[in-house]
Amino acid sequence: MQVISRQAAKIAKCGDTFRVQWDMWLGGLTARLVFAAVLWPYYLNSAMTKPGMGPLGIFMPGPGAFAQIIPAVAEAHSYNPAEIAFFPWHLIVIAGALAEFTLPVLIVLGIFTRLSALGMIGFIIVQSLVDIYAHGVMSGELFDTEATGIVDQRLLWIFLLIVLLATGSGRFALDRLLKRFST
Repeated sequence: MQVISRQAAKIAKCGDTFRVQWDMWLGGLTARLVFAAVLWPYYLNSAMTKPGMGPLGIFMPGPGAFAQIIPAVAEAHSYNPAEIAFFPWHLIVIAGALAEFTLPVLIVLGIFTRLSALGMIGFIIVQSLVDIYAHGVMSGELFDTEATGIVDQRLLWIFLLIVLLATGSGRFALDRLLKRFST
């Protein structure tokens, strides 16, 4: 019986050590690496469809940006951005495109990680609503036998970002490096 007790104590100690390391640096680093491997390519690819021509193209979105973010408005204006009112439509599309470009980069590099994760959660919620209500994508349902619905996928994405909200970026982040050299 003492052998089992000692082994249980060792296992508990290992668990405590892991929990401390998770809180200090492993949780944030792991979440950022998973985000980089799974979601960064997705958002980078999507973001590249938004800018118009030229170096300031992000501030002059192309037809693809309007078709993705506000499809009904884009269709009503024959997908010609010049015919779409600046306020509010251009501002909405520019804000969405900027968020899609910057938030994933900030998360991966570990800059303003908690704030970026919170912004990314909001972005994913808006993105999901646009996909469901504007593009007619089936939402799926929680607790069903299919894990392929938007609700299922996006909930996992948001959970990953909640981990970053809770743990921060961890030790190996650009924030910490910049803070170390600034003092």
